[in-house]
Amino acid sequence: MSESWHEEKKNPETTRKDQKGLSAAELSTFCGQVALILEAGLPLYDGMETLAGADAASGNADMYRAASRGVTETGSLYDALKADGRWPEYLVEMVGIGERSGQLEKVMRGLEGYYAREDRIRSSVVSAVTYPLVLGAMLVVIVLILLLFVMPVFRRTLDSMGVADNALMRVGTVIGWMVMAVVAVVIIGVIVALVLLRTKKRDKVIALAEKAVPFLGRLSRRLTASRLASVLSMMLSGGFQTGEALDMTANVIGDKAAAEKVRGIRQSLENGGTFADAVTETGLFDELHGRMIKMGSATGREDQVLGKLGELYEEQVEDDISHAVSIIEPTLVALLAVVIGAVLLTVMLPMAGILSSL
Repeated sequence: MSESWHEEKKNPETTRKDQKGLSAAELSTFCGQVALILEAGLPLYDGMETLAGADAASGNADMYRAASRGVTETGSLYDALKADGRWPEYLVEMVGIGERSGQLEKVMRGLEGYYAREDRIRSSVVSAVTYPLVLGAMLVVIVLILLLFVMPVFRRTLDSMGVADNALMRVGTVIGWMVMAVVAVVIIGVIVALVLLRTKKRDKVIALAEKAVPFLGRLSRRLTASRLASVLSMMLSGGFQTGEALDMTANVIGDKAAAEKVRGIRQSLENGGTFADAVTETGLFDELHGRMIKMGSATGREDQVLGKLGELYEEQVEDDISHAVSIIEPTLVALLAVVIGAVLLTVMLPMAGILSSL
């Protein structure tokens, strides 16, 4: 083996310092390209070398080159990705599953779809958060301009007309400051929560948000169900026994509460229970979908049923996010119009009264 490859295997952390991992969209593309290489019947080391050359100009070219060297030296894509240290644990372990079961091509196609769904869900979430934040920021800026620059001009105008200490104007000013403060606090809270989601306090933030906003709790459950069903489907279709699939799923699912329930399913199987009954008892899936899993188990098609459920829950997540955005956007626009109108009316009404008396 080359000296550089030895160094990477000894200390994969050294390869992480200056480079982030691939995005979900890039991971989907990578998995699809590897699947295409295998479908074409090309030797994996040859295909990986070509892939590394094709992506030489990308920001993550070093990851592709390291994977190519690893496959050339070891003959194993699993060993190459694991030694590099920058690839997602789930992807690495699934590659290992594919190699051990002789179904690497099928697993890579499954991973391509899995990461494509992850990218769509992530994009939907980003869109759902970004647009309301922008509207909220616009509301704060407009109200602040009204309070600091427009209102003083009207106040001086009214003073020059002999109207002093106008109560209605004071009310409008107070309302403006209150609305701006509330919106600003909400925006800051969301930004702080987004920052904390990237720290070790991620689980606590998610739990608090789910309790505070029931919609987020429902969305989180459906998202977990989608990922769980997709993961189990890929593992079962990859030729692994149910117990092995559950063990690995618990390690890579990401949601600690869901992982504990998955381990509970595994324990139930060891105690002589059936997979379908154990899954239904956890409450991870809706009652109807639990019956679908039972039917799939009875016909030996758990992987197909779980795959369909993963797609179904993913669609529900996207629909929920779209519905939330469709409500939040017009609500913020209406609030913006109402607040600005209320502030302006508190100025215009006294002035209109004065003009009408002239």
